[in-house]
Amino acid sequence: MSNKTIKVALAGAGAFGIKHLDGIRNIDGVEVVSLISRDLDKTREVAAQYGIGHVTTELADSLALPEVDAVILCTPTQMHASQTLACLRAGKHVQVEIPLCDVYREGQDVLALQQQTGLVAMVGHTRRFNPSHQYVHGKIKAGEFNIQQMDVQTYFFRRTNMNALGQARSWTDHLLWHHAAHTVDLFAYQCGSPIVKANAIQGPIHPTLGIAMDMSIQLKAANGAICTLSLSFNNDGPLGTFFRYIGDSATYLARYDDLYTGKDEKIDVSGVAVSMNGIELQDREFFAAIREGREPNSSIAGVMDCYRVLHELEQQLHG
Repeated sequence: MSNKTIKVALAGAGAFGIKHLDGIRNIDGVEVVSLISRDLDKTREVAAQYGIGHVTTELADSLALPEVDAVILCTPTQMHASQTLACLRAGKHVQVEIPLCDVYREGQDVLALQQQTGLVAMVGHTRRFNPSHQYVHGKIKAGEFNIQQMDVQTYFFRRTNMNALGQARSWTDHLLWHHAAHTVDLFAYQCGSPIVKANAIQGPIHPTLGIAMDMSIQLKAANGAICTLSLSFNNDGPLGTFFRYIGDSATYLARYDDLYTGKDEKIDVSGVAVSMNGIELQDREFFAAIREGREPNSSIAGVMDCYRVLHELEQQLHG
């Protein structure tokens, strides 16, 4: 794979699919050759904007194209595991957006097949790639900082079923399996230590969406670090996730790609990676792993423990 152009099929031309298309434009030696999405007219429109030749509503059509080397899945959560399996069975490398699954057993099936095929398969755990979190990771790796507590707020105002562009969604988002997955994985990754204790409580179930709109999660890593995570779809204020790293030598606040000290002084993270865009960095890692024939950061194996924890939390919530 060393020098030849990596040809990619992208499934899901929604808000997140577009972020990937924008990121890939900045990466040499990669070409998106096929676009898959539910609405053929909208898909054609996006394909025309990005110069993509093949358009379809069926993933199977793209998997049948011999020139396709790799697939990026930006489809609804409920399809992630089965579509990842389909890509691996077709002999294609695959990157699936977070979460890998919303049923733990399905995630384990994906890992088993990935190990059997040896193909590159990774999950879009973007927080591992954001320069702000990479900066903190570098301090931990250098032995200059150790996490004592992470305090995380994931807040949205989403009382109706909308995507990041404010368009109606064909599926229901989930605080535990989607939004909590980011922090559960990041906490264990930054601590370099597995989660050994996890608790969750949730607020009332929404009458029409059928999901809890508020949730609180506590985690403890084997090395003693703790994490407190608050999630809400009811918050009428700044949207997104805000991370406070409280450590032995500093406090860091990460807001998207920006990083601040505990006293709100901005830290320059522009030199941490080749881009400030976490999605682009995630895609760069995917293609580099394909070229180099190695396991990527946030590989299926690397993130599987996160889904074990989410599964245990779900058992608690419904116990």
